[in-house]
Amino acid sequence: MTRYLKRYADGDRINHWVIAMLFFMAGLSGLSVFHPSLFFLTNLFGGGPWTRILHPFLGVAMVVAFFALFFKLWRDNVLVKVDAEWLKHTGEMARGDKSKMPPVGKYNAGQKIVFWLFAICLVVLIATGMVFWRPWFADYFPIGLIRVAVLLHAAAAVGLILSVITHIYAAIWVKGTVRAMTRGDVSEAWARQNHPLWYREMTTRK
Repeated sequence: MTRYLKRYADGDRINHWVIAMLFFMAGLSGLSVFHPSLFFLTNLFGGGPWTRILHPFLGVAMVVAFFALFFKLWRDNVLVKVDAEWLKHTGEMARGDKSKMPPVGKYNAGQKIVFWLFAICLVVLIATGMVFWRPWFADYFPIGLIRVAVLLHAAAAVGLILSVITHIYAAIWVKGTVRAMTRGDVSEAWARQNHPLWYREMTTRK
């Protein structure tokens, strides 16, 4: 009989899927006004004017939802000495050899890096977005700063999109991971193989 360990509370999982939904909505609305070839995406939001109005509000909502989760998880995502050793052997792991991977806790170095990239990109996005958000804030900033903010906003958006793609790919690649965010638990075998220190902590606590 397969036994399971609780990995995420219901509230955390709901928050995660709210963030995911807001990411796709903010991302698609942002891309639709980023380049004329993508303007057809505005049809998803009721046309160009509505897309321009909704995009910043969707972005703010995404940032608020993420940081509600951030303050619960940041301690588990602090990089420690073992993470450098884990990163050193990622090439072998990608080729299917996990024998040299050091034991890790709740999150491995790759997950931690993606977590911090999310946080950094979202801080840049919210800060730069405020600078050119019309009609609320843009009039308070010089045009030169607005142009820089637009450039940084686009760069942070690309960084966030690439980080999310990495996050999704890794979740699918490591069999059994998706269950953590759909049902809230993982099998003991999964935990023992992928996060042995966390597995030891959870089973000792039980």
